[in-house]
Amino acid sequence: MTAAQPQVAQAVIGALSTTETFVQLLYLTASILFVLGLKDLGDAQTARRGVLLAEIGMVAAVAGTLLFGVDKGIIVRWEWIVVALLIGTGVGTAMGLWIPMTKMPERIALSHAFGGLAVALVGVVEYLNHGGPQMGTLHITATGLEVALGALTFTGSLMAFGKLQGFITGRPVTYPLQNLSNLAMIVGTLGLIGLLVYSPGASWAFYAVATLGVLLGVLLVLPIGGADMPVVICLLNSYAGLAASATGFALDNNVLIICGALDGFSGFLLGMMMSKAMNRSFSNVLFGAFGAAPEGKAVTEGAAPSGPAPNVGSVEEAAEVLRAARSVIVVPGYGMAVSQAQHAVRDLANVLAANGCDVRYAIHPVAGRMPGHMNVLLAEANVPYDHLFDLDVINDDFTATDVALVVGANDVVNPAARSNQSSPIYGMPILSADMAKTCVVLKRSLNAGFAGIENELFVRSNTMMVLGDAKKTLMQFTSALKE
Repeated sequence: MTAAQPQVAQAVIGALSTTETFVQLLYLTASILFVLGLKDLGDAQTARRGVLLAEIGMVAAVAGTLLFGVDKGIIVRWEWIVVALLIGTGVGTAMGLWIPMTKMPERIALSHAFGGLAVALVGVVEYLNHGGPQMGTLHITATGLEVALGALTFTGSLMAFGKLQGFITGRPVTYPLQNLSNLAMIVGTLGLIGLLVYSPGASWAFYAVATLGVLLGVLLVLPIGGADMPVVICLLNSYAGLAASATGFALDNNVLIICGALDGFSGFLLGMMMSKAMNRSFSNVLFGAFGAAPEGKAVTEGAAPSGPAPNVGSVEEAAEVLRAARSVIVVPGYGMAVSQAQHAVRDLANVLAANGCDVRYAIHPVAGRMPGHMNVLLAEANVPYDHLFDLDVINDDFTATDVALVVGANDVVNPAARSNQSSPIYGMPILSADMAKTCVVLKRSLNAGFAGIENELFVRSNTMMVLGDAKKTLMQFTSALKE
């Protein structure tokens, strides 16, 4: 070892010993863990590890922020931080343990809402603390954007929650010149942020930005129908991420900039994928006023609401079809989530497999009420990951399949998307359940799906419908096959 080497080592140790350097190292570690976690979440086999990596990254980020606050003399009341930590932990734990999977979209919408509110409040406090005129161009621009996006995310997510929960009508709510007035408000918000750059002390403009953000969140989601909520959730996730990234610029916090950008762009890309899966453009989702939730009484017997009557079969008849099948593709949908039938699906699949039947699962990108909804439900029931197949991978196999078992799915198996050019879902990629030799459809009623249109599959000659609660019906199938 040369004489210079101990000096270099001491210099490195001395640099690392400073709080600021240690904080930056924590931020760097958190950012790397976020990137790795996001990568792992892209594959079902590594998703659990991805969540764990992201959790560790968040702990590192929070620790770094607390240390930074101590070093700069910002944090003076630790008891408030501890109280907030305990409340947040309690609420998060309760939500994780007791909210059923059928309500995951609503839970995510609420999480986005409060995340947006937190970002907006941080922006307001930042503006008040720095007095406006003392803020530089980048500082005031980032603060204005975070308040606008945070407020929009807050009210927009509450609107999405209301539509999903049924507090607000799932049908598009439109009025004359709606798109034009919304565009004018967006331009006005950006113009006010520009005014703040020119005159940071114009506090009225700052609060006008916050007010317009609140209004835009309501008015932008109001005309979007319930069937488009998966895309809206992705888009709101993108808004929340971009708001957090803007907060990072306002607070000069690198980890917020990085993780906010990751969140924002991943949400945007996921929304684009969801739009593609519905054969819709982003602009059509946002301004097309399509996706009405169906209304009206359930039809439990007899003919469909219009047209020819479906072939309604009994549990015993359907069980005999399954008993003779050598290959079955299960198509899960939101009805499976509502009846909590994922465990019953797994039990039936186990019995079929024991009888020598090949059982696989076909997953449509927009089945359910959020991206990955069906994957999570089936994973909860311990269905092997390698038995789940995306639409592009499995769709051609339906023609050689004995039975397509549709459990509560509707719009994602509607043949009108292929054959009826007048249908609003024409061109949407669907699972070809109608191409199987026999299609057994489990539904609670003959009502239309979330898109509000009737399903041609129900009246096909190779379709047998079994009406009733999916979980109860699947359990009856399993009992019959065991006998």
